[in-house]
Amino acid sequence: MASLNTLPLHETLNLYVSHNAYVFEPASNTAGHGFDGPTFVNEKEVRESLHVDRMTGKMSLNETSQIPFGKEKVITCYGIVGVLSLATTDFLLIITSRTPSCRLLSQPIYLATDFRLLPLSPLSTSAAIMEHPVEKELIALVEQGLKSGRLWFSYGWDLTNTLQRQQDADEQGRGKAALPLWKRADDRFFWNKYLMGKMIDYTENGGVDLSRFILPIMYGSVELRSTALHNRDLLFLLISRRSRHRAGTRYFSRGLDFQGHASNSNETEQIVLFDPLPENGGDLRRGRVDGRERLSFVQTRGSVPLFWAEVNNLRYKPDLQIMDYTETAVAIKTHLHDLINIYGHVFLVNLVNQKGHEQPVKEAFEKYMSLAASSDPVIAEKAHYVYFDFHHECRKLRFDRISLLVDRLAPDLERMGWFHSVNPTSSDPTVLSRQGGVVRSNCMDCLDRTNVSQSALGKWALNKQLQMAGVLSVKESIEDHDEFMTMFRHVWADHGDTVSRAYAGTGALKADYTRTGKRSKEGMLEDGYKSIMRYIRNNFFDGDRQDAFDILTGAWVAKRGGIPPLTDTRPLLMRAMPYVLAFALTMILAAVTLPRTSELSIYSFLVLWVFLAFFSGSYIWGNGTSYVSWPRLNPPLEVLSWSGAGARSIPRGRGLSLDSVIPIFSRKARNRNTLPSAHARPAVYKMEEVELGKRKGALID
Repeated sequence: MASLNTLPLHETLNLYVSHNAYVFEPASNTAGHGFDGPTFVNEKEVRESLHVDRMTGKMSLNETSQIPFGKEKVITCYGIVGVLSLATTDFLLIITSRTPSCRLLSQPIYLATDFRLLPLSPLSTSAAIMEHPVEKELIALVEQGLKSGRLWFSYGWDLTNTLQRQQDADEQGRGKAALPLWKRADDRFFWNKYLMGKMIDYTENGGVDLSRFILPIMYGSVELRSTALHNRDLLFLLISRRSRHRAGTRYFSRGLDFQGHASNSNETEQIVLFDPLPENGGDLRRGRVDGRERLSFVQTRGSVPLFWAEVNNLRYKPDLQIMDYTETAVAIKTHLHDLINIYGHVFLVNLVNQKGHEQPVKEAFEKYMSLAASSDPVIAEKAHYVYFDFHHECRKLRFDRISLLVDRLAPDLERMGWFHSVNPTSSDPTVLSRQGGVVRSNCMDCLDRTNVSQSALGKWALNKQLQMAGVLSVKESIEDHDEFMTMFRHVWADHGDTVSRAYAGTGALKADYTRTGKRSKEGMLEDGYKSIMRYIRNNFFDGDRQDAFDILTGAWVAKRGGIPPLTDTRPLLMRAMPYVLAFALTMILAAVTLPRTSELSIYSFLVLWVFLAFFSGSYIWGNGTSYVSWPRLNPPLEVLSWSGAGARSIPRGRGLSLDSVIPIFSRKARNRNTLPSAHARPAVYKMEEVELGKRKGALID
């Protein structure tokens, strides 16, 4: 692959802050790097400055002369994340700290580690804005979302696209004008696309080309390792790209939306870079990899493509609910067509259990896959459903039996192939093969079982690729090379942990098998700890995490001046119960441990506090949904009040009304700002949503 046909991005920026403007000026004459080293452009072009008016938000170029330099505060930043509108004003989001991760084909890859929000308001009013009670809460959510995410960027490498898509874009753009990096980016994985909306609009419609300031950011993981096989240096790279569509947390973002986007959608690309053997039979240079021969294998994961949810109620297993909308068939067809258009053939590997709690999900998935295939010839030809009961087949810690799934898929994987290009001497590579399909894996959460299956498929593909490339003999396997295999397992385990933390709040379960190839008792104990932490996070902390996702991806948009304080409106008795329980348990502990004067007095004392502990605990348990940390910006009212067709488990811990389930908004706020899932449905359905919201508001009042 030659260089990307892109305009260079500005890298380090000096930000000048004055009373009425922010000015971003490139810190050096280097506007970017090509694949073959730095790309220098005209100094006048590089020194263009971005001027942002704090009064109007207007953006323009080369207006630094309006700022009296030498008197302003200067901030060093490494990119603009975008512009976000909150309750009282707009904010500029900038990257103020970055950590170099690796160099990919001479291009540095960075992890954003610190951010700053700059209010687009005059300096005299900024302090008051930052202290506004609603604005403070929203800013805290934004900061939490930015700092807890794994946000990656590069000024010269398109992290959002696979090697194959980059090659296709280069071939299509050969001989044409250079495209900015943001125009090449895959819309699904351009994490800050919504935040960059204003700058993109200025570029496309405002007559001001801000392309060199528009930095695409990817949410996910980047793991690059140097290794060797048979004295040939290799670079092994695993990239996970998280979709910005229907992003969220484990129990608050499940299944599909009405545009066919699935929750927890991740694309994982496994890349191997090395250099061809010298044509003249000379010695291969050691210690450096130019990456002139490239192998890539892509997999995806995503939530079961149905309308379904698990309702938190303080139980370890939440209530399962499948909502049988009339639009389900259309949504799943849209989802499948999107995958087919991007990847070709799609093998949908379903790993959920065929019995017990997960059985309704399996049956509903198979029902709608059958309907889609029978009514759509493209889906019938290119979407292939594969069921594998992971827990049954791999019972008694026999996770090595995942090989049964790999063996079933092997003939299809052979036909599907992988991307392979070689560039021994010239600037234009030769593409030897392309990947003509993808495996889309899912379990209930698309985390633990999915990690095990994806790593097994990745190992199979890597063996085939290295054998075809001549790095391994046809009788060899990477498992014959202990050092390489250790590296491979650790990279996949780290990748699984990153995907899991983003969705469930903890590292992945079953990571000991992914990391060592064996299931151990120590690993089971660690999984027990992670399961407890997931329970705590998913029930008591994920509401704010979901709100942060919704703000940053545009799933919830603030209405200027129309947001009341986010207050707790639950009845006083309900709010008091956790304190009663905590105080009663404290008194019981004190009675048991502290010195006492008589057994009779301590008995009476214990009876009182044991009764209060039992009463308050029973009340909390019976109203479990009222004590869950729900999203406050887009509360799942439709899920909680669903009474239509579909499958559901027996409701538990539901409380008495929506007031006790969604306690953090006033009635007025809910009716104004939180029509259920309105952001997720096409316009054709929104009138029905408004009517539904009115009916619910009347019921609540």
